[in-house]
This record gives sequence, C-alpha cells and structure tokens, in this order.
Amino acid sequence: MGINITVREITDRKRTEKFLTERAEELTRLNTILSQTTTLLQERNEELDQFAYVVSHDLKAPLRAIANLSTWLEEDLAELLPEENRYQMELLRSRVYRMESLINGLLEYSRVGRLETAVQTIEVHQLLLEVIDSLSPNPAFTITIAPNMPTLTTKPLLISQVFANLISNAVKHHHRDAGQIQISVQEHAQFYEFAITDDGPGIHPQHHAKIFTIFQTLKPRDEQENTGVGLSIVKKIIETEGGNISLESQLGEGTTFRFTWLKRPKLY
Repeated sequence: MGINITVREITDRKRTEKFLTERAEELTRLNTILSQTTTLLQERNEELDQFAYVVSHDLKAPLRAIANLSTWLEEDLAELLPEENRYQMELLRSRVYRMESLINGLLEYSRVGRLETAVQTIEVHQLLLEVIDSLSPNPAFTITIAPNMPTLTTKPLLISQVFANLISNAVKHHHRDAGQIQISVQEHAQFYEFAITDDGPGIHPQHHAKIFTIFQTLKPRDEQENTGVGLSIVKKIIETEGGNISLESQLGEGTTFRFTWLKRPKLY
C-alpha cells in the first residue's frame, strides 16, 4: 500500500510538472507573439503617421497655391474684373479652404487613440471656462455650468476637445442669434455622465445616427460651412477612452448630448 501511494504521488507530481512546463512554454510563446505584434503595430503606426504627413503636405500645398493664385488674379485685374467673376473667385477660395479643413479633420480623426496624451488632475469647471473663452461665443448666448462639476485625473486635451466640439456645435447650429446652453453632470460608480443641452432647432430622430458618421452633414455645405468631422472625432475620442455618447432630440425641442467619462484613465 505504501509503495502504491508513493508511486501515485510521484505520478501526480510528474503530471503536474508536465502541465506547468507546457503552460510555461505556451505563455512564453504567447509573450513572443504579443511582442512581435506590438512591434508590428508600432511600425504600422509610424508608417501611418508618415503617410498622413506626406498626404497632408502634398495635398495642402497645391490648395494654398490655388487660393493664392485666385487672390493675385483678382488683385491684378482690379476694376477689370466683373462682380460676377469676383464672386466666383471667392467661391473658389471657399472650396479650397473647405478642402483643407476636410484634410485636417481626416488627419485629426486618424490620430485619435494613437498618440500618447498627458494625464493631469483638473477641475472640470475651470476647464469649461477656458474652453468657452477660447470659443468666444456670441455674448447673446447664455452658457450655464452646473456647480457640481468634478475634479478629474484624466487627459485634459481630449476631454476639452470633446466639450469644445459639443458647445461650438450648439452655438453654430442654433436657429437664433441668442440661445441657452446648459452643461450638467451626474456621478456614477465608475464614471461621470456629462450633458450639454441647448434650446436650438432640434434634430429629427432619423438623423441621430447619421450625425456621428464622418463627413456627414444635415445641411448642404453651401448653406452652412461644416466638414462633418467634428462629431465623429468626439465619438471616437469618447469610445477610445472607454465611454459612450448618445443624443436626445426632437425637432423644435432642442438637443441634449450625453457622454460618459471614466473616473480613472483607461489603461491601454
């Protein structure tokens, strides 16, 4: 009996040792694959950055040349240029500037989540005051910030970009010269839920998903200058940082954008 027990113990120990050895080898193999994948991803990111730089330079340089040439032609012809042709020159330049804005928006969208951003402790109320000041909205607009804004350890560059886009959209797409915007927050266990509410014209429910799609606009660009990139960047930033964004709106009843933001920065 004693011999049988000893044999079983030795057999169990060897089986355990074999299992641990196999798991260690598998872990080593997975670590090697992960290291190779990380290196490959870094190389692809560097290639994408280089591609973005080249595309930006090669596309924007001739656009600026076109804008400059149209300006010089207009100046050289001076009084000889009919009013209709002056309007066409202005229209040409506006198309050039729009194209440049689209390129900038596309590059910015491609960089979201790929660039390292500093983490700092910030007071959201103070950050909002700075964002609003940088936007310089029409003084007729009343922007109210709720008093219970939190202090966050987060990436201020990203969250300020989110707030700036949502606030500027509320101002830009308002149907009156004067309006009201309210910024509020609710605290949850793992995150804060911010809300930006305006009393603007509202958005029909059938367009709610469309507005987050890159290059999509609700109005013709000739009617209102808009690249259709801002909200797609906002959505990508929020989701990359572990949150989500939603929209509540009806025609004639204003709009509320809600987004969640983690209390602790997401670890990649």
